[in-house]
Amino acid sequence: MGTILKWLLRIAVLMLILTGAGMALGSYLVTRSLPDYGLSASGEGLDAPVSITRDAHAVPHIRAETDADAWFALGFVHAQDRLWQMELSRRAAQGRLSTLLGARTVSVDRLVKTLDIYRYATAAVDAQTPETRAALNAYADGVNAWIRQVNTGALGRGAPEFFLFGDALAPWVPADSIGILKMMALRLSGAARREVLRARALLRLAPQRVADILPDYPVPATMTAPRSAALDVPLRLAERATTAGADADAEPWMTLFGPPPPKFAGASNAWAVDGSRSSSGKALMANDPHLWLSAPSVWYLADLAGKEIKAIGGTLPGVPSVLIGHNGTLGWGLTTAYVDDQDLFIEEVNPANPNQYRLPDGTWTDFATRPIRIEVRGGEPIVETVRTSRHGPILTGSQFDADAITPDGYVAALAWTALTEEDRSLGATHTLMRAQTIEDAMDAAADVVAPAQNVTIADAEGVGMIVAGAIPRRSSRSLSQGRIPSFGTRAENDWTGIRSPSRNPRILRPPSGAVANANNRTTDAPFPSHISFDWARPYRMERLQKELSVREFHSRDGFVALQNDVVSEMARSMLPLIARDLWWREGTPLVQDPIRREALELLAGWNGAMDLHAPEPLIFSEWMRALTQRLAADELGALFEDWQGMRPLFVERVYRNIDGASVWCDIDKTPEIESCPQIASLALDDALARLVRDHGSAIDGWRWGEEHVAVHRHTPLGYLDPISVFFNIEHETSGGDFTLQRGLTEGRGETPFRNVHAAGLRVVFDFADLDRSLMIIATGQSGHPFSRHYDDFADLWVRGDMIPMTTDDDTVRTGAIGMTTLLPEDER
Repeated sequence: MGTILKWLLRIAVLMLILTGAGMALGSYLVTRSLPDYGLSASGEGLDAPVSITRDAHAVPHIRAETDADAWFALGFVHAQDRLWQMELSRRAAQGRLSTLLGARTVSVDRLVKTLDIYRYATAAVDAQTPETRAALNAYADGVNAWIRQVNTGALGRGAPEFFLFGDALAPWVPADSIGILKMMALRLSGAARREVLRARALLRLAPQRVADILPDYPVPATMTAPRSAALDVPLRLAERATTAGADADAEPWMTLFGPPPPKFAGASNAWAVDGSRSSSGKALMANDPHLWLSAPSVWYLADLAGKEIKAIGGTLPGVPSVLIGHNGTLGWGLTTAYVDDQDLFIEEVNPANPNQYRLPDGTWTDFATRPIRIEVRGGEPIVETVRTSRHGPILTGSQFDADAITPDGYVAALAWTALTEEDRSLGATHTLMRAQTIEDAMDAAADVVAPAQNVTIADAEGVGMIVAGAIPRRSSRSLSQGRIPSFGTRAENDWTGIRSPSRNPRILRPPSGAVANANNRTTDAPFPSHISFDWARPYRMERLQKELSVREFHSRDGFVALQNDVVSEMARSMLPLIARDLWWREGTPLVQDPIRREALELLAGWNGAMDLHAPEPLIFSEWMRALTQRLAADELGALFEDWQGMRPLFVERVYRNIDGASVWCDIDKTPEIESCPQIASLALDDALARLVRDHGSAIDGWRWGEEHVAVHRHTPLGYLDPISVFFNIEHETSGGDFTLQRGLTEGRGETPFRNVHAAGLRVVFDFADLDRSLMIIATGQSGHPFSRHYDDFADLWVRGDMIPMTTDDDTVRTGAIGMTTLLPEDER
């Protein structure tokens, strides 16, 4: 027995030693990839030494003698901090995610290769100006210099993720950067999927009822004089309606890298006031772009100064540009423009020859074809053939959900402005960075193709805004007007080119002294002079206009407070509509149930603030969600999957009985005729039952923040339980779908109010002293999960705090955590 115990003890000790050795080795390999911010490195292609000072928050401040050296340094620091993120981003653009992540990303790669995004990116390199090509090449040299540093210095492969998803790192090339921008355009346009959504509804419902669930924007535009035109679009799609949805194998990867559902396409807030509206007498500007949440953040803060290029602000790792920032004279911000830049065309396939489709003159012509190959880690390569019609690539499977409305014998083609070799969008950002006047900035916007953006501009004295991006020209005789998929056999449905950028909506130095956008309608011009039929819901813009108008003069701190405003104008307008009959009937409280009574009493005194500590936002949001289901689920059937969540414009039409919309309150499967107050009451019961089940019966213990949790997921480790807890960043948050401090929710599933789409970057520029400008990103500068700068901004972001972003070198050096020196090869 003693011998057995001795051997068991020896084995246990050996296991402990091996475990400790394994942990020590793992720790060594992981920590080797933590970047040293105080190193000195050489760079092939540098003209002169470059200094990179990391301030207390690890924000790099680049000082170079030439523009090329500044771009080189930006590529170096992007790779130093975000190499894994950059590798995923470029592989997504190349259609090569599956070589790393396996079969789970095949649907993403198939879509990207179907659209041929990387070929267009490669061709676009030659379309750039010499200055932009030089910037792309210098940036790529900087990225590759860091990769060489990793390889020669055995720096843990540059990021710990590469140990798990190992593959040789190819050199960075200019097309990688343009490909990332094109993938951003894919993420920011929901036009094609909105067409499918409307078409599926029209196949099931009468047009006037579709106008209820997909209502037109209800208020006038803010940038041009309002005009209106009747819309009468005949539905010519075959009677086919199926349950849409992305391939199960693609989730969540299609959501991460592919086109999002329309609700999750880009959003943002931006506003500016000139000196006449500012307490300092100089302009102020604020911007907070809303994108998917991730760890690390989509955004990266940087300050770079070369010979002519000088800018500080938000950058995208992988892209040589400051996309949102200022250059010491001019500031610029971005919001998604909601331009209708995509159309689906339903092509008729020759039944006698599937390689042909019908032209408008009735003849048949061949599809263009090309092979694609998808390499799959741990599996066999997938080889397929992609077809292309005169309108664009032919979609397959559930891409853009087009299969849900494509009849047998037809295929769907995608026309999209971004599918062009003449894309100088990146160069437009460089021109903007060099602009010194608002007029210069307006001119720079002419080269933007995609993603289409509203560019807010400010200098010390004035403000302006312009819609930048390629807008298709459609015929006034179009049968679909771009609202539903178009038959490719009808020539009147074709695009007739791209509209001149000079016709894009713009406003320059307005008499009001203020510009603002929250993805609202920017022009009331009728079709075909319009730019879109679909916009974000108006509540954020209503709040913004109200708060900007309530005071004559504004300050930097006031702009910060406005970015963090959590009052929901939607809740303020909707609550009296749905609750008035439950609050009082003939002057007497209606309800007897104590939980219902307490809930209604709380809502009666609520000011609409979506405060994370309060129960009212949770009660109201779940009530609105349940009400949508009570009103629409029976009529929509399987289609209701796409309408889950809060649909306030729909509910408002119903409860105001606009164009007979109150008919939705009647449940068509019962012999009784239900009233809208009855449905509101039943929905409240549904909501309270769910909340009691999940949070207990003590309403004073319910908290909005408990469900409105911002989840910044790491890709892919944040999706692998239980280790995800070490890589994801989670916080309870205030705000909601319709507040200025926006936190968009999914509206479905077990976590319907999880915050998944929010302002990953916030900036406020004060032109009285631009060194007092403030910025923040949602996570931290580093993409290394074991760096202290991986999540050091997260608590500040949740609180609505920001950090000062100065270009003053003396201030930057105060508290700096390191200085990197990059030297030309011949000076080593």
